[in-house]
Amino acid sequence: MSHSQPASLDQRLHGRPTYSNSHNSGVEDDILFDTFDDDGIHLATLDEKRRLWWRNAFVNALFIGSWFFFATILSVYNKWMFSPDRYGFPSPLFVTTMHMLVQFLLAAAIRFIWPARFRPKRDPTHADYGKKAVPTAIATSLDIGLSNLSLQLITLSFYTMCKSSSLIFVLLFAFFFRLEVFSWRLIAVIFLIFSGVLLMVATETHFVLTGFLLVLTASALGGLRWSLTQLLLRDKRMGFDNPAATVYWLAPAMGITLGTISLFSEHWGTLFQTKFFSSVGSSSETLLYLTAPGVVAFCMVLSEFYIIQRTGVVPMSIAGIAKEVTTITISSWFFGDKLTPLNMTGVGITVCGIGLFTYHKYRKSINSTVPLDAHGNPIQAGASGERDTLNEQGYHIELSETDRFISNDSDGSLNEQVRAARICGSMPKAEA
Repeated sequence: MSHSQPASLDQRLHGRPTYSNSHNSGVEDDILFDTFDDDGIHLATLDEKRRLWWRNAFVNALFIGSWFFFATILSVYNKWMFSPDRYGFPSPLFVTTMHMLVQFLLAAAIRFIWPARFRPKRDPTHADYGKKAVPTAIATSLDIGLSNLSLQLITLSFYTMCKSSSLIFVLLFAFFFRLEVFSWRLIAVIFLIFSGVLLMVATETHFVLTGFLLVLTASALGGLRWSLTQLLLRDKRMGFDNPAATVYWLAPAMGITLGTISLFSEHWGTLFQTKFFSSVGSSSETLLYLTAPGVVAFCMVLSEFYIIQRTGVVPMSIAGIAKEVTTITISSWFFGDKLTPLNMTGVGITVCGIGLFTYHKYRKSINSTVPLDAHGNPIQAGASGERDTLNEQGYHIELSETDRFISNDSDGSLNEQVRAARICGSMPKAEA
């Protein structure tokens, strides 16, 4: 008895009509298009897309909340650790180097304990590691290091205000690397948020040029490193497709970069002769203060990477603006940093901009074409780089708000399902 092979999706979809919803005039997807075939693959209706958006927004909010929590703790710790009138540790880059060591050890432990979930089947080649991972690590190290150095010179509120300018750099690099579809509406919203940041900075009375330049450079490097990180997280061929694996491979290069800079700029020989290492007791206390926050930093970085993997760098940066507003408030409470009425006006404008951005992403998701499987889960474009191929061929499928419910398939078996998205037709490269 012979058994016929099941037809592929490309064969089953041969001859079906194309579909584009760039201007659907309010007609729902299920009216314009039937289900693909008996396996239940179909285009999401308007109600399905709304439901998926809210589900995804809830999950994203959990990750953003955890990121807020850990990042706020770490910011307050850094201010306490490096302020001369408090603990006064003189070497922020040395501290960050120790954090990288802790993050590497924790990532290695997670990969060892849960290999099926956190240890990809592939490791990066030496060439890929040198060309893609090392530049990301260097940009990240300099962003972190310069940010910590600036905290020795400026207030925490002024630091967070200036660091918010990284949103502009994030958007520029996202356009450059084609991580975000060009949109004048998006640009307008981003500049509205940035104008709020400028108002918050406008009346800063404790302006220090050196600290300002340090944090501005860190902001530019931050925009670069987040885009490079997203490129790594979506490339299954390199073995960076989950946050723990990404930390595992990036932390050593980041630690070496920061350690080298710290060795020459912070004079380790002098450091170990200070009061912080004058006795066994003081050395143990200092070591605890150096390593324990590394656990907090690890949790924060994992949250960041999950947010980037689920939403992209621009939504991640918008969430960061909200985090900075929270940090400003905490700083004014605990450290006495003063905020003027103009500062608070800037905060209000920024919050309005964040609301408009959220609405922009919601409408973009609702107006997008989303292929669903038989269980109502979005078919994830991006396994083994398929999403890039579709974009280059003129197909754009906006799945950023909905396609993160299903995990990456380690063997790339989703690729055939992703090909079904071609039936959705050509989508515009840019939007108004």
